[in-house]
Amino acid sequence: MKALITGGAGYIGSTVATACIEAGIETVVLDDLSTGRPEFGEGRNLYVGDIADRELVERIAAEHPDIDVVVHCAARIVVPESVKDPLGYYDTNVGKTVILLSNLRRVGIVRVVFSSSAAVYFGEGGEGVDETAPLAPSSPYATSKAMVENILADAARAGDVRAISLRYFNPIGADPRLRTGLQNPTPSHALGRIMQARAAGEPFTITGTDWETRDGTGLRDYIHVWDLALAHVAAVQRFDEVATASDPYQVINIGTGDGVTVRELVAAFERVTDQPMPVIEADRRPGDQAGAYAIVARAASVLGWRSERSVDDGVRDALAWAEKLNTLG
Repeated sequence: MKALITGGAGYIGSTVATACIEAGIETVVLDDLSTGRPEFGEGRNLYVGDIADRELVERIAAEHPDIDVVVHCAARIVVPESVKDPLGYYDTNVGKTVILLSNLRRVGIVRVVFSSSAAVYFGEGGEGVDETAPLAPSSPYATSKAMVENILADAARAGDVRAISLRYFNPIGADPRLRTGLQNPTPSHALGRIMQARAAGEPFTITGTDWETRDGTGLRDYIHVWDLALAHVAAVQRFDEVATASDPYQVINIGTGDGVTVRELVAAFERVTDQPMPVIEADRRPGDQAGAYAIVARAASVLGWRSERSVDDGVRDALAWAEKLNTLG
């Protein structure tokens, strides 16, 4: 079995590639390296270029005619940035995906595993959501994910593709063996900002303390990136059982099934580092939501997958990777 992984030199894509290789799935990586690291593609049939480049996709298909499935991870992913640059996000995440899908169809690759996001859900109370929960994306980034899901669903109904959208929640951590991790030394997610505050000797700023959650701070379902990668492996291995000819489009939540508030994330950071982490409070940011956690019964029944690692594991591996990243430069 062979998988083409778009964005496979990035954080999630590279970890998915590692998990695929360990499971005996050969990988081909397509990445423009705008944010990815070239060493993440070493030994993985790396092609450097744009997902919307028709000639490049045709060359990859010609040189790897045995590609069975595409895992589409390539995207811009920073919520505040998407609020400032919505056209850029729609162009990259939606427009180029349409071109990619058209080119894949042209070369006969019809299986797609899409990296979607829990940001598509309506998350005003920190509640659990299953795959039938209302959608209400609150940022251009989230809307771009919902739009691609709709495109895949329509294309699947038309017989152009079969697809599985993995709506995953909030990845943290790194490959436990530290082969890959966050390529961005200053990530904008909550754990990244906690780590940056600690490194600068400053308090961490909690943005938003008036949400309808158990302690007023935003709630997320923090899934270890290695667990997330194993969910992709399961989707690839079981693809034909899940996205069938008669039911060709499927949506599956990928999370831990439990929510963690920002204050609780700070507490986990303190447990792992065995040091206090001072905090200050500020207003909500544009595009923020209270959040939600995943109801994951479908992933268990359809993919035979459940998360195994804790939020403390994620914090520990994130810190270890950050230390290694400093040495890599």
